[in-house]
Amino acid sequence: MENNKVLVIVDVQNAFFDPKWGERNNPNAEENMRRVLDVYREKGWEVIHIQHKSDKPDSVFYHAGEGFAIKEIVAPLESEKVFTKYVNSAFIGTDLNEYLQSINTKHIVIMGLTTPHCVSTTTRMSGNYGYDTYLLSDATAAYELMDQNGDRVDPETIHHVSLATLHDEFATVMTTDQYIQKIK
Repeated sequence: MENNKVLVIVDVQNAFFDPKWGERNNPNAEENMRRVLDVYREKGWEVIHIQHKSDKPDSVFYHAGEGFAIKEIVAPLESEKVFTKYVNSAFIGTDLNEYLQSINTKHIVIMGLTTPHCVSTTTRMSGNYGYDTYLLSDATAAYELMDQNGDRVDPETIHHVSLATLHDEFATVMTTDQYIQKIK
């Protein structure tokens, strides 16, 4: 495994404290993110934070609101890059792909919020761009959703199906422990 590894932390923002999201699975996701982040920092590997931004004052991601801030548990250091995005994918409307190419990496690990939305979209594009992409199943989480018929789909089902659609097609899905073992 090459040494030029990149950790991409997607949208771990205070906006996800808002009760509007409803029930969430995987309450330990942020702690698992922190464990991987600690390893990357200890080894001096590249850490990139993705931050969702809205210009709409009524959005929980409004750039001047409390929800815009990255959660303290994974807050970026001054030396770590932060890319701001306006859509689901961290690759659209940002210089993320160009930056990854400029540092000559092929190994990307993705974690963050939420599994079926920005994490999934970023993971799909990472795989499509040809990166050796890893998605950490217990370092991401999903919220309940309503389907097209108005029926509630529980967060664990959303999470499970989202991961299943990504594994072996766009990324290698593994747990935090499996990934840490792989890189040590």
